Amino acid sequence: IPHYSFMLQVLCRYRHIWNIDLRFRPAFLGGIMHQTGNKPPAMLPKRGEYLLKDITRMAKYYQVPLHMSAGAFQHLMGTSSLTAMRFITAIDMTNPQYLEPLSREFWMRFWSQYEDISQPENILAVARQAGISAELSQKALEMTSSPTVKDRLKDTTTEALKYGAFGMPAVVAHYDGEPHLFFGSDRLELLGSIIGE
Repeated sequence: IPHYSFMLQVLCRYRHIWNIDLRFRPAFLGGIMHQTGNKPPAMLPKRGEYLLKDITRMAKYYQVPLHMSAGAFQHLMGTSSLTAMRFITAIDMTNPQYLEPLSREFWMRFWSQYEDISQPENILAVARQAGISAELSQKALEMTSSPTVKDRLKDTTTEALKYGAFGMPAVVAHYDGEPHLFFGSDRLELLGSIIGE
């Protein structure tokens, strides 16, 4: 899933207040889960019930338009994000200025509108909404099957694993010469304390 999470929504709001250099690094959740032996929380029924309620609460708290039902949640968990993540990687490699709006639009389309982001026509629609021209979008879509894009996504996924990621969202704060990994959308206060905010 393109992981423009609640935490990244808030980090985008705080970047100028905290004076941070926020960089998006596309990584593939499926690869991270496989390499670490992690399982989706929704596979545990009680945890899935809690997560559904928690997502709804976070959406209200962070003022992000999101409406989730149990049926939609299960549908989303069964959708492959690999092509979308390769598309985001291709855009990152060719037109990185679109990375943030594209990530945001993918997140909204996936989590709020439940679109199947594995389909090329939906990927192109997301790109159009993010302000990317049809020509650039088509080129990026064609690049998704190229070894260069596949290797770049593998590399950023491996880098996330190197920092200790085991799921998403994963935020690495480089502060005072040291990387600090934060997992989940509820670690904003701890992140702030590490960087002195």
